[in-house]
Amino acid sequence: MRIKLICVGSRMPDWVSEGYREYSRRLGTDVKLELVEISLGKRTKGSDVQRLQEKEAALMLAAISANDLVITLEVLGKAWSTEKLAANMGDWLHSGRNVCLLVGGPEGLHASCLSRADQRWSLSPLTLPHPLVRVVVAEQLYRSWSILHHHPYHK
Repeated sequence: MRIKLICVGSRMPDWVSEGYREYSRRLGTDVKLELVEISLGKRTKGSDVQRLQEKEAALMLAAISANDLVITLEVLGKAWSTEKLAANMGDWLHSGRNVCLLVGGPEGLHASCLSRADQRWSLSPLTLPHPLVRVVVAEQLYRSWSILHHHPYHK
């Protein structure tokens, strides 16, 4: 199974790239975590933010295949425990579908991305910095994988 983490923003600090790589590397051969970075349009005082967000959304949606399960990460999504995420991951593995996790830019996800979502997931009611979301998602996916494979990491 392939999980695409599709995020608006690039040029992350080294600690983000290293943290993400560490957890994605740990996943077994049955799960491949792939990062797809969508360039953040330059925001200035005179920017048409709606147009920038539409362009970012179009690029995100272009990275999704027709049969992919799409999950948006958003504050208003449903909170999942690690055990629930592991159960979901088990379902994803058995479904034969690839998964796309969408993380928006500073204004959140465009309505076109939200309407494409099969599920909506909230990491926390807190607003998290987008670079940190990458590391947290990668770590939680690895933790969930370790639960499914009875690996001692989760303990």
